[in-house]
Amino acid sequence: MPLIDLHAHTKFSDGTTTPSEVVYAYLKAGVQMMSITDHDTLEALPAAAQKAKEHGMLFINGVEISTQENDHLHILGYNIDPQNQALQDFLAQNRQKRNVRIKKIIKQLQDSGVNITEEDVFSLVKTVASRAHVADALKKNGIVPTRQEGFRKYLVKGKAGYTPVMGADVVDVISMIHKAGGLAFIAHPGIIKDAWNFPLWVQAGLDGIEVYYPSHSFELRQDLLGLAKKYNLLISGGSDHHGNKSGRDNKPGMQVPDEVFNTLKKVFFK
Repeated sequence: MPLIDLHAHTKFSDGTTTPSEVVYAYLKAGVQMMSITDHDTLEALPAAAQKAKEHGMLFINGVEISTQENDHLHILGYNIDPQNQALQDFLAQNRQKRNVRIKKIIKQLQDSGVNITEEDVFSLVKTVASRAHVADALKKNGIVPTRQEGFRKYLVKGKAGYTPVMGADVVDVISMIHKAGGLAFIAHPGIIKDAWNFPLWVQAGLDGIEVYYPSHSFELRQDLLGLAKKYNLLISGGSDHHGNKSGRDNKPGMQVPDEVFNTLKKVFFK
């Protein structure tokens, strides 16, 4: 089956590798179609697109945008125009919200006695601040051994550094992706199963579902394929790759049926 990966992050958001390094990792893995979907930034796209083109890979411009509806509700925007000013302004606003949230997290950690400063965190940020940078700062300060332990011990719901996401409204996110010429897909829906509201999302213009994802079981995939058929949604797949230094074992590439690959190719490479 074809290998695709339409969900990856670089150092410009919470990934640990450069755009070129992501492309090379995907080439080595045999990925045929890829996208970079950094959180709230498009900075990695030009370099990644150029490298992918040089090596004959099918590349789709992408972005991942969080909503305020749920801490894990993320929308993937594919085939967006990186030069669209409205989208750029929208993402800039989201990045500012992220900065506010990260500063709140740092203050809460300080109030609980954790040795961490804003400089510790923001010195690690290239473009988009995230909880991953807080976790990395905790690791750098010797407070936790890994990024994942930083999340588990301090940054998830119920822990000292947890602060709700400050994203945009899901309807506004989907609308903005469409205004920038793109298509909107729900990312890793298995993670947010308790928040599923496909009738609302479809009414807002949702275009597709990330069915093929590392943590999705066979049974869950079948449920999602059924929803895709019911609502006439496109199907995609992605590993949510963050690089080897992230502590996540999401290897590049997801196998998809020929029909899924050919449909995506027809939609994005007319």
